[in-house]
Formats: sequence, structure tokens, C-alpha cells
Amino acid sequence: DVKPSGEIAAGFSLNQNYPNPFNPATKIDYTVAQAGRVTIRVYNVLGEEVATLLNEELQRGAYQAVFDASRMASGVYYYKMTAGSFTETKKMILVK
Repeated sequence: DVKPSGEIAAGFSLNQNYPNPFNPATKIDYTVAQAGRVTIRVYNVLGEEVATLLNEELQRGAYQAVFDASRMASGVYYYKMTAGSFTETKKMILVK
């Protein structure tokens, strides 16, 4: 469900990346329920942070991040969104 730009977000959400598995880039849709700092970070299977996709103040609404993993090894990665008290983590697979 990709929300049209400008639609009011009813809550925080982090959607599954698309496509998944992916190579070399994937899109991550997410919504922000209230203005504030939002971060989306990518971790490897060891829990080490390998990328920061977003770390900024956002207004309420629907957004999309693109993760370019062209310099990363094939494997399983996790992406985590944090906004206020909301935290959600999803799994994605990079296949080269």
C-alpha cells in the first residue's frame, strides 16, 4: 500500500521493502504520525550498523527511502525505524 504524497498518516508504520530479495537497490515506504526526528538504520546479521538511510526531523506524512546496497555483500540485513516511542524492524535479503 503506497500512500499518495500528502495523505495524512494515521499512525507510524514501516513497510516491507520492495523488491525483496533485491539487487542492488530497494525501496522502503514508511509513514510518520507526528512531526519529530525519524531514523532508519540498516544492520547486518551480527547487529552491526552498516548504513543510516535517514536521520532527520520530518513532518507528518508518507515517505519513501531508497537503500543502495551495490557495495555490500549478499546476505540478510535488517532495517529499523525509530520515531519517538515507535520502533519497528524488518528483514531484507540482498542477492547478487
